[in-house]
Amino acid sequence: MTKKYFKTNYIMIAFALLFAFVSCTDDLNTEPLDEDIRTAETVLTDADSYKQLLAKCYAGLILGGQTAVDGEPDISSIDGSFSSYLRLLWNHQELPTDEAICAWNDGNLRDLHDQDWDSSNEFVKAMYYRIALQITYCNNLIKLTDGQSEYKAFSDEARALRALSYYHMLDMFGRGPFVTEEDEIGSFFFPEMATQQQIFDYIESELTTIETELAEPGTNEYGRADKGLAWAILAKMYLNAEVYIGVPKYTEAITYCNKIIGGGYSLEPVYANLFLADNHLRTNEIIFPIISDGNSTQSWGGMTFLLHSTVGGDMPASESGIDGGWGGNRTTESFVNLFPDATGTDKRGMFYTEGQNLEIEDIFNFRDGYALRKFKNVTSTGAVGSNLSFPDTDFPLYRLADFYLTYAEAVVRGGTGGDMATAIGYINELKERAYGDTSGNIIASDLTLDFLLDERARELYWECHRRTDLIRFGKLTDGNYNWPWKGAVADGKNTDVRYNVFPIPSSDINANPNLSNITGY
Repeated sequence: MTKKYFKTNYIMIAFALLFAFVSCTDDLNTEPLDEDIRTAETVLTDADSYKQLLAKCYAGLILGGQTAVDGEPDISSIDGSFSSYLRLLWNHQELPTDEAICAWNDGNLRDLHDQDWDSSNEFVKAMYYRIALQITYCNNLIKLTDGQSEYKAFSDEARALRALSYYHMLDMFGRGPFVTEEDEIGSFFFPEMATQQQIFDYIESELTTIETELAEPGTNEYGRADKGLAWAILAKMYLNAEVYIGVPKYTEAITYCNKIIGGGYSLEPVYANLFLADNHLRTNEIIFPIISDGNSTQSWGGMTFLLHSTVGGDMPASESGIDGGWGGNRTTESFVNLFPDATGTDKRGMFYTEGQNLEIEDIFNFRDGYALRKFKNVTSTGAVGSNLSFPDTDFPLYRLADFYLTYAEAVVRGGTGGDMATAIGYINELKERAYGDTSGNIIASDLTLDFLLDERARELYWECHRRTDLIRFGKLTDGNYNWPWKGAVADGKNTDVRYNVFPIPSSDINANPNLSNITGY
C-alpha cells in the first residue's frame, strides 16, 4: 500500500545543497565555478522543483536525516534514530505524564518521566534544535518563493508549518530565538529572543493572515496543510492562552472550533481505524496527519518508534504488523484507572494485560505497567502494511474529536459563541462511538472540568496532548495529581513548577547573549 505523496529520497539532498548556497549567491552575486555545485538558479526551475523543496518541510516532521533510515542526521549530539521531530515531540508530550513510561535507560531519557531534566539534557536539546531547524526549512522556502505568485500556495503552506513549529516552541519552551525569512540563511547574527506574548502574537497574526488563502479542508493533496491546520493551531493556542500569556481566550477557541466542526469533517465510526495502516482513508476525521509510508519514509523514529517501542513481553509483534518489539513504552496505573473497565466497555482502552503487571516496581522492566496497542501497522481489512519494519500508519496530529472536546471545555470555562447543550451532544457522540451504544452518555451535571480532563485522556492518549492538558489544569507538576514514578519516586510526588516548560539548552544560551531561560533553570 503506497500513498500518493511527495517523494522524499532525492529531495533532501537537493534541499541540503540549496541550503548551503542560497545566502552565498545572494550576498556575493556570483556563480560557482564548479558546474556540479547546485544553486537556486540551477535547481529551482519549475513548479515540480519547488514542490520538492516544500516536501522537505513535511518530511522534516518525521525523518531524522538526509539519507535512508536517518543516515546523515539533521541535528548533531544525538543519534539520528532518536532525532526525528515526531519521536521527540511524542517523548516530550507523553513521557512527563501519566500516559507513558519507558523501560529504556538511554542517556538522560528517564529524566523526562522523572521531571528532573536540566538545560543540558540531550533529548531536550534535540527537541529545541529540531524545532529551530524545521522553522529554518520553512523560512528558506518562503524566502525562495517571495514575489513569485505562481508559488504562493507553497509559501502559504510553509507559513502554516512554520506556525506549527513556533506553536511547539511556545508550548514547550515558552520562549526562544525568533527568525523569519527576512533573516539571511547562513549569515552570522544573534537572533533576538521572543517572549511568550511575542510568539503568541506572531502565530496569531500569521495564521489569521493566511487562513483565507489556504486550500479548503479536504481539497489539498493528502497530508498537506489546508485551512483545517490553521484553524486547529489557533483553537489549541486560544484554549491554552491563559497559560501562555495570562489572558483567557476561550471565546476565540470556540470560534475556531466552530470553523473546524463546520468545515466538512465528521467522526470516523470505528475509533480503532484512526490508528491503523490505512488511516489515510479516515480524512473525514483526521485534520492534519504526519505521514508515514513503509517504503518512502523509512526512519527508526516517527511511527516506526511508536509502534515498535510499544510491543514487548508476551505481545505478538505480528498482531501489530511489525517484525519485532523493542519493549519500551507502556502506561501507568493512574491512566488505567481512568477507564471503568480496562478490558471492556470503553473500546478506546486498548490495553494489553497478558503477562503485564498493573503496578510498576521496576521502571526498566517492560512487564511492569500495562501495554497499549493503539497504533498498528495493519489495515482495517486485516492486511499487513507494506513493510514489517517501517509502518504505513500515519500519525493523526489533529483530528475532529479533539475539537469537540476543546469546544466543550471552552464553554465550561466561560467562552461565548457555544452552549452547553451542543457541548454535551459532542461529548456523547464520542461516548457512543467508544461504547457502541448510549450507556456511556453524560448529562449536564457530568460536564465538569475534571471530567473533561479525564475524557481527553481517554480519547486522545498517546497523540501528543497530555502534557499540555495537564499544565492547563494545573496538574503536571505541583498540583494535586501524582502518578507512579512522577518525581522519580514510586508513588509519585509534586515537582517544581519550572518543569511546566523545558529549558533552552545551555549551549545555545552560551552562544547567543540575547537568549535566557525562565527562573529556575
